[in-house]
Amino acid sequence: MATKTIIVPEGMEFIRDEIGYAPAVLADTRLYIAGQIGRNERRELVADKEAQFVQVFENLKRVLEAAGSRFTDLVEVTSYHTDMRDLPLYMEVRDRYMKGCYPAWTAIGAASLCGAPGYFLEVKGIAELG
Repeated sequence: MATKTIIVPEGMEFIRDEIGYAPAVLADTRLYIAGQIGRNERRELVADKEAQFVQVFENLKRVLEAAGSRFTDLVEVTSYHTDMRDLPLYMEVRDRYMKGCYPAWTAIGAASLCGAPGYFLEVKGIAELG
């Protein structure tokens, strides 16, 4: 049976306490990261598209670091986009964080994210810490 640990970075406690899920779960050596969105530390949606993409990766970085991990530990990433024409911008921002890191990647088009307008991107991932 796997040992499971809930990972909650500082400042993301509301996700567990108010919304009812874990930002990530570490099961033995595998880290399952919930979808990260473009909300800043004040829980505000970042409106500018590129800045929102950066915020998504900053949030992903916070979760990885809270688990003692980093981007190079990612083995799979799934990105959800409200406009698939944003893939070049996504890849440009992604490469700022994941230069030389090549996890498996799936990009999915979605009509909306988070049940609210203005969200352009959500990214979830799996990292191997072993």
